[in-house]
Amino acid sequence: MEKVDVIVIGSGQGGVPAAVKLAWQGKQVVLFEKGALGGSCPNYGCYPSKAFLGAAFTIPRRDRAGLWGIDVTTRVDSTRLMERVRSKLGARHIKDSLDRAGVRTVMAAASFTAERTVSAGGDTYEAQTVIINTGNGPFVPPIPGLDRTPFMTYIDFWQLKRLPPRIIILGGGYIGVELGQGLARLGAETHIVELQDRIVAHEDAEISSALKDALESDGVIFHLGRKAERVDHEKQPGHEQAAAARGEEARTSGGEQAGAAGVFTVTLDSGEKLQAEALLAVVGQRPNTAELDAAAGGIELSGRGFITVNDRFETSCPGVYAIGDVTGQPAFTHVAWEDHRRLLSILEGGDRRQGDRVLGYAFFTDPEVGRCGMTLTAAKEKGLNARSATLELEHVARPWLLDETRGFFQLVIDSDSEKILGATLICPRAGDLVHCIIDLMEAGAGWRVLEKAVHIHPAFAEGLPTLARKFLKGS
Repeated sequence: MEKVDVIVIGSGQGGVPAAVKLAWQGKQVVLFEKGALGGSCPNYGCYPSKAFLGAAFTIPRRDRAGLWGIDVTTRVDSTRLMERVRSKLGARHIKDSLDRAGVRTVMAAASFTAERTVSAGGDTYEAQTVIINTGNGPFVPPIPGLDRTPFMTYIDFWQLKRLPPRIIILGGGYIGVELGQGLARLGAETHIVELQDRIVAHEDAEISSALKDALESDGVIFHLGRKAERVDHEKQPGHEQAAAARGEEARTSGGEQAGAAGVFTVTLDSGEKLQAEALLAVVGQRPNTAELDAAAGGIELSGRGFITVNDRFETSCPGVYAIGDVTGQPAFTHVAWEDHRRLLSILEGGDRRQGDRVLGYAFFTDPEVGRCGMTLTAAKEKGLNARSATLELEHVARPWLLDETRGFFQLVIDSDSEKILGATLICPRAGDLVHCIIDLMEAGAGWRVLEKAVHIHPAFAEGLPTLARKFLKGS
């Protein structure tokens, strides 16, 4: 057994900077990673998905074709497109950063054998401080027949050599709607099957409705409130030879190349049968804790397998901390990255907490959705004297000029303190625009600060002070 100062399990967006900064402080740090360095974001999350959507959204919306009197003929070379997306995979600087800091990197799965003691790659290590940042993985639904087909998850979708003519997406969460809209914009007949009666069902109904309208205008076909009861796959005759001629490999579930030739048939609980050349399952995520043997390390898990932590990131085992998605927090890169800053402060004796921040996030659809803080429903459930104001985009000059009026701005405030509690923005670049509200909330500013602001005309942000003025008496 080798004793070190710090063990870091997982090289996600919180684990790597924590390991590097602790090493620069003179600590002996060992980092374990069973997959690709960097975790989900650079390898199969943010980087490839936003590169893919960047390509897809260069194509105008179907309902805007010819609107400006410009006729454009679009031909999609999906082979080149996917090659370009794959060129964005990975974070090549991570290993260099770890090496420069003196972090020892072990490319193997780590599991606990005792408190603050892990084994990996045939060796055992012990440390007074252990940081777990193993993240999430795709949840595969127990649909009869699915495990015997070459379905894809968000991990292997990026290995497609070319886009399919038809695709069925199981799951209408934010991953499903982002990729679904991108695929439809690029010409694929796209079906989204969602068990709930609306997409992104964890959001307020207005968001679900706005996104559904936007995706339908791009040709996405929804099957809401429907359950997939069975999945079948029939290979096309001679598909192995055809794939070989194209330089591809046929994939079967179990790790082979994505995009096998053939046809999927998904039978819904209504009896309807959907057919497509590709099937993408994005119905949810599960924590990557199965290989940790958490019980051996004295670490408690929730009923869903997430690591249980207190508000200082500490697990049930003293000295063992967990950050990021694996704790059940919202699965966003910036959340895990911010966790590492708070944890380092805590380890140095600071008084930071897991929740001492304004949480914001975005859906990178067209239009984008920017969210921060609480919705009106959530605020009222907390017993706050909350109210909201909404401004439709058609009343903001820039979106009206660009015919981008699908969406709205909504602000939620506390009537007693006048503080801003949250916001929902649905418009182009909402993922950038929402930071105006996040910064005000971090500063503890009230809605009157925004109401007094003079924003540039005719920018999208010009509508935010107009939105705040709706709270003035007589408005």
